[in-house]
Amino acid sequence: MRQTVDAGGPFRKLFSKEQRAFYAAHAPEGLELDALQVFGPVFVLKLRLTPPDFRHRLVAELWLYPDDTRILELSLRCPPRDTFHVAAETRAFLSQREVDTSGEQHTKTHRALEFFSSRLHK
Repeated sequence: MRQTVDAGGPFRKLFSKEQRAFYAAHAPEGLELDALQVFGPVFVLKLRLTPPDFRHRLVAELWLYPDDTRILELSLRCPPRDTFHVAAETRAFLSQREVDTSGEQHTKTHRALEFFSSRLHK
């Protein structure tokens, strides 16, 4: 893939015949496959862990953007009936470790799309 992208080759060569047919059937009219742009790279570090003094398994993702900005996401799963209790436990756990949870929230994908699309128009 990287060779095709770096060489400026046509995107359609990256996809199977079935994938190209799917794109043709579902893409907005007039948006050709070869007109798409590559967004990236975003370097992502992912860690699954269960801290010794926390009873829930956490997933930590650190997304590092080319301009040195970054997003850290911590996530965990629990049954829906436990959501509020687990959220309170998690907030207390992070607070005890002086992790500031009051910052502006961004979803990783939305932030990545904003970051790279802004560079297309420069």
